[in-house]
Amino acid sequence: MGNVTAVRELKLIDIGNSRGIRLPKVMLKKYGWSDSLVVEESDDGVFLRGGTANKLSWEDTYRAMAAEGEDWSDLDATVADGLD
Repeated sequence: MGNVTAVRELKLIDIGNSRGIRLPKVMLKKYGWSDSLVVEESDDGVFLRGGTANKLSWEDTYRAMAAEGEDWSDLDATVADGLD
């Protein structure tokens, strides 16, 4: 997940029947967060990232795969091997 560059203690606040945190404006601006976040949980902790910023379109994904130069010629045989 990378090196720790800052540590902040944030208080949990009541939000209806739930609890949440308020993220500092400077942090929202630094990471370009506005409408949504993705929360990834692991044994090491919780990781927050922008909801759509890191998501590639199908076209971007195709370009990235093509740039890798990987041989996909056996894909049809792999897909047709009967595994679902």
